[in-house]
Amino acid sequence: MNPSKRRKGRRYAVQAIYQWQLTDNAPTDIYQSMLVDVNTNKTDLSFFEELTLKIPEQIEAIDEQIAPHLDRKISEVDPVELAIIRIATYEFINHLETPYRVVINEAVEQAKTFGAEEGHKFVNGVLDKLSAKVRTTEVNAGKKV
Repeated sequence: MNPSKRRKGRRYAVQAIYQWQLTDNAPTDIYQSMLVDVNTNKTDLSFFEELTLKIPEQIEAIDEQIAPHLDRKISEVDPVELAIIRIATYEFINHLETPYRVVINEAVEQAKTFGAEEGHKFVNGVLDKLSAKVRTTEVNAGKKV
Protein backbone atom coordinates (compact mmCIF):
# COMPACT_ATOMS: atom_id res chain seq x y z
CA MET A 1 0.00 0.00 0.00
CA ASN A 2 1.48 3.32 -1.11
CA PRO A 3 0.37 6.16 1.22
CA SER A 4 0.61 8.90 -1.40
CA LYS A 5 -1.38 6.83 -3.92
CA ARG A 6 -3.97 6.14 -1.25
CA ARG A 7 -4.10 9.87 -0.41
CA LYS A 8 -4.87 10.65 -4.07
CA GLY A 9 -7.54 7.94 -4.05
CA ARG A 10 -9.17 9.64 -1.07
CA ARG A 11 -8.88 13.03 -2.75
CA TYR A 12 -10.75 11.84 -5.83
CA ALA A 13 -13.28 10.02 -3.63
CA VAL A 14 -14.09 13.28 -1.81
CA GLN A 15 -14.93 14.83 -5.16
CA ALA A 16 -16.94 11.79 -6.24
CA ILE A 17 -18.95 11.49 -3.02
CA TYR A 18 -19.55 15.26 -3.03
CA GLN A 19 -20.86 15.00 -6.60
CA TRP A 20 -23.04 12.01 -5.69
CA GLN A 21 -24.54 13.87 -2.71
CA LEU A 22 -25.44 16.89 -4.85
CA THR A 23 -26.60 15.17 -8.04
CA ASP A 24 -27.70 11.71 -6.89
CA ASN A 25 -26.14 10.39 -10.12
CA ALA A 26 -25.18 6.73 -10.12
CA PRO A 27 -21.84 6.23 -8.33
CA THR A 28 -20.59 4.04 -11.19
CA ASP A 29 -21.29 6.86 -13.67
CA ILE A 30 -19.47 9.37 -11.47
CA TYR A 31 -16.50 7.01 -11.08
CA GLN A 32 -16.30 6.37 -14.82
CA SER A 33 -16.54 10.07 -15.70
CA MET A 34 -13.81 10.97 -13.22
CA LEU A 35 -11.37 8.35 -14.54
CA VAL A 36 -10.67 10.64 -17.50
CA ASP A 37 -8.93 13.12 -15.17
CA VAL A 38 -7.28 10.66 -12.77
CA ASN A 39 -3.52 10.17 -12.94
CA THR A 40 -3.62 6.38 -12.82
CA ASN A 41 0.10 6.06 -12.05
CA LYS A 42 -0.19 8.16 -8.90
CA THR A 43 -3.58 7.03 -7.60
CA ASP A 44 -4.76 3.92 -5.77
CA LEU A 45 -7.56 3.28 -8.26
CA SER A 46 -9.01 0.30 -6.42
CA PHE A 47 -9.29 2.37 -3.22
CA PHE A 48 -10.85 5.29 -5.12
CA GLU A 49 -13.31 2.90 -6.74
CA GLU A 50 -14.14 1.19 -3.45
CA LEU A 51 -14.85 4.46 -1.66
CA THR A 52 -16.89 5.84 -4.54
CA LEU A 53 -19.04 2.74 -4.98
CA LYS A 54 -19.30 1.29 -1.46
CA ILE A 55 -20.08 4.44 0.54
CA PRO A 56 -23.40 5.06 -1.25
CA GLU A 57 -24.30 1.37 -0.72
CA GLN A 58 -23.62 1.66 3.02
CA ILE A 59 -24.81 5.24 3.51
CA GLU A 60 -27.50 4.44 6.11
CA ALA A 61 -25.09 2.52 8.35
CA ILE A 62 -22.42 5.21 7.91
CA ASP A 63 -24.82 8.04 8.74
CA GLU A 64 -26.08 6.13 11.80
CA GLN A 65 -22.50 6.18 13.12
CA ILE A 66 -22.04 9.88 12.34
CA ALA A 67 -25.35 11.37 13.54
CA PRO A 68 -24.82 11.09 17.32
CA HIS A 69 -21.58 13.07 17.04
CA LEU A 70 -23.02 16.06 15.19
CA ASP A 71 -24.34 19.29 16.65
CA ARG A 72 -26.87 19.54 13.79
CA LYS A 73 -28.80 17.33 11.39
CA ILE A 74 -26.80 15.52 8.72
CA SER A 75 -28.75 17.46 6.08
CA GLU A 76 -27.37 20.70 7.56
CA VAL A 77 -23.70 19.70 7.36
CA ASP A 78 -21.68 21.35 4.59
CA PRO A 79 -21.63 18.87 1.67
CA VAL A 80 -17.83 18.92 1.36
CA GLU A 81 -17.33 18.27 5.05
CA LEU A 82 -20.04 15.60 4.99
CA ALA A 83 -18.32 13.78 2.11
CA ILE A 84 -15.04 13.84 4.03
CA ILE A 85 -16.65 12.61 7.26
CA ARG A 86 -18.47 9.83 5.41
CA ILE A 87 -15.25 8.64 3.79
CA ALA A 88 -13.40 8.65 7.13
CA THR A 89 -16.26 6.80 8.82
CA TYR A 90 -16.21 4.17 6.08
CA GLU A 91 -12.46 3.78 6.64
CA PHE A 92 -12.89 3.49 10.42
CA ILE A 93 -15.33 0.62 9.88
CA ASN A 94 -13.87 -1.16 6.85
CA HIS A 95 -10.13 -0.49 6.90
CA LEU A 96 -8.89 -1.45 10.33
CA GLU A 97 -5.36 -1.71 8.91
CA THR A 98 -5.31 2.09 8.65
CA PRO A 99 -4.63 3.62 12.08
CA TYR A 100 -7.44 5.89 13.27
CA ARG A 101 -5.01 8.81 13.61
CA VAL A 102 -4.08 8.47 9.93
CA VAL A 103 -7.77 8.45 8.96
CA ILE A 104 -8.40 11.61 11.00
CA ASN A 105 -5.27 13.37 9.72
CA GLU A 106 -6.13 12.60 6.09
CA ALA A 107 -9.69 13.87 6.61
CA VAL A 108 -8.47 17.09 8.25
CA GLU A 109 -6.07 17.69 5.36
CA GLN A 110 -8.88 17.12 2.86
CA ALA A 111 -11.07 19.58 4.78
CA LYS A 112 -8.29 22.18 4.70
CA THR A 113 -8.02 21.71 0.93
CA PHE A 114 -11.69 21.48 -0.05
CA GLY A 115 -13.74 22.67 2.92
CA ALA A 116 -14.77 25.96 4.43
CA GLU A 117 -12.22 28.09 6.29
CA GLU A 118 -12.83 26.49 9.70
CA GLY A 119 -14.26 23.24 8.32
CA HIS A 120 -11.22 21.19 9.29
CA LYS A 121 -11.90 21.92 12.98
CA PHE A 122 -15.45 20.62 12.65
CA VAL A 123 -14.27 17.50 10.80
CA ASN A 124 -11.57 16.87 13.41
CA GLY A 125 -14.03 17.23 16.30
CA VAL A 126 -16.61 14.89 14.80
CA LEU A 127 -14.05 12.25 13.82
CA ASP A 128 -12.27 12.42 17.17
CA LYS A 129 -15.55 11.59 18.96
CA LEU A 130 -16.51 9.02 16.35
CA SER A 131 -13.16 7.22 16.47
CA ALA A 132 -13.51 6.77 20.24
CA LYS A 133 -16.76 4.89 19.60
CA VAL A 134 -15.93 2.96 16.42
CA ARG A 135 -12.29 2.14 17.15
CA THR A 136 -12.55 1.81 20.93
CA THR A 137 -9.74 -0.70 21.50
CA GLU A 138 -7.30 1.13 19.23
CA VAL A 139 -8.09 4.56 20.67
CA ASN A 140 -7.96 3.32 24.27
CA ALA A 141 -4.67 1.50 23.65
CA GLY A 142 -3.09 4.83 22.74
CA LYS A 143 -4.22 6.56 25.94
CA LYS A 144 -2.40 6.33 29.20
CA VAL A 145 -4.64 5.25 32.06
